[in-house]
Amino acid sequence: MNFRLGTWDLGLGTLKIMFTIRANYNDSFEVNASLEKVRRFFADIRNFVELMPNVESINLVGNDAARWKIRAEIPIIGAMSQTFNVELSEDTEERIEWIPKTGEAQNFLRYAADFIEKSAGKTLVRFSQMVELRRNAARDFHLLAALAGENHVSQGMQAEVSAMIKKFVHKTKEKLER
Repeated sequence: MNFRLGTWDLGLGTLKIMFTIRANYNDSFEVNASLEKVRRFFADIRNFVELMPNVESINLVGNDAARWKIRAEIPIIGAMSQTFNVELSEDTEERIEWIPKTGEAQNFLRYAADFIEKSAGKTLVRFSQMVELRRNAARDFHLLAALAGENHVSQGMQAEVSAMIKKFVHKTKEKLER
């Protein structure tokens, strides 16, 4: 086994070691609104720009792709703005899901919402979001990121993503229940 900075040669090809930070969010909440109204709300990406803190823009690229630009305050790294290219993978009455665009290598965003009608005028929403940022080296994020380590930086990003989505859910319920 030969060691080279940032790579491992295992005799089966070269495995690249990357600095990766991640955040996941999963939650469910009930909304006093019809399934149709809730689904329409989540299908309209303008609502994410309007109601989710730190989402700077979402631009549609063709019919089934979009480019999200999100700004976040990450410990050690500081404020950073990243672009996520996603494609619509499911768009049914019960589910909307966006996944990383085929070929994406650095910025991964997956967002899904499932809709379950509990009763007339009441809908359960199961919401999940995954964010992953990969770089060849920690210094590609910030010079001190390597000292902090992936886990510490990921914990900070997790806190930021959780706060963003909790605010979004609160504002979503307010808007849908009017």
